[in-house]
Amino acid sequence: MSDHIRIVLVNTTHPGNIGGVARAMKNMGLNDLCLVSPKCFPHPDADARASGATDVLEQAQVVDNLDEALADCELVFGTSARERHIPWPLVNPRELAAIAAPLKGKARVAILFGREDRGLTNEELQRCHHHVHIPAVETFSSLNIAAAVQVITYELRMAEVAEEQAARPQWGTDWDIELAPQRELELMFEHLERTLVKIDFLDPDNPRQLMPRLRRLLQRAVPDKVEVNVLRGILTAVEKQVAQPQRGEGDD
Repeated sequence: MSDHIRIVLVNTTHPGNIGGVARAMKNMGLNDLCLVSPKCFPHPDADARASGATDVLEQAQVVDNLDEALADCELVFGTSARERHIPWPLVNPRELAAIAAPLKGKARVAILFGREDRGLTNEELQRCHHHVHIPAVETFSSLNIAAAVQVITYELRMAEVAEEQAARPQWGTDWDIELAPQRELELMFEHLERTLVKIDFLDPDNPRQLMPRLRRLLQRAVPDKVEVNVLRGILTAVEKQVAQPQRGEGDD
């Protein structure tokens, strides 16, 4: 869980949007929600839209100003759907995730979302280290606040998943079958080569690069013991079919 990420909503008007944000956060493993002077909260509409994420709402901080929301944060991103007069370091959600995800245990990160009708003010955006822009199509670029939170928290989640996968071997102890040892792989390749020669697919006098390419193909899959046995079973069945006399052979 990305417990170093804080989602900050500034002056949210509709309580249903707060509930939608809570649901989006919980979907992606976030639970630190801070509300700066919401117009109406708590509210039944927020609970209804949260749809099972009411625990995020119940522990949400409600503060009077942005200073309180950011007091313990070291890195701040502000969402912006439009260009500002003074250029600011601008990232997209994936770039945000690449910056923020590795900071787990090192720094608290706040991501600010502004009012439904006009977003964050210039003064609020100037409190941020980076601005983040979701590259929606120019002809219809305005996102509902819960949808915007979902996009950004999804990228954060994917960055976290990528780190977890990189930290463990591709074939861990949770694989259901032991991987095939090298000896079994070699026997399979020998069996495959014999079968291909029998069906006239491989010319032993002119093999080209067929077997090396097939080795590369099959070894890329890292087959387990059962998969190797299945492949050899298929080869055996092919050999039996080839060994049977063709229809009409031996008839007078």
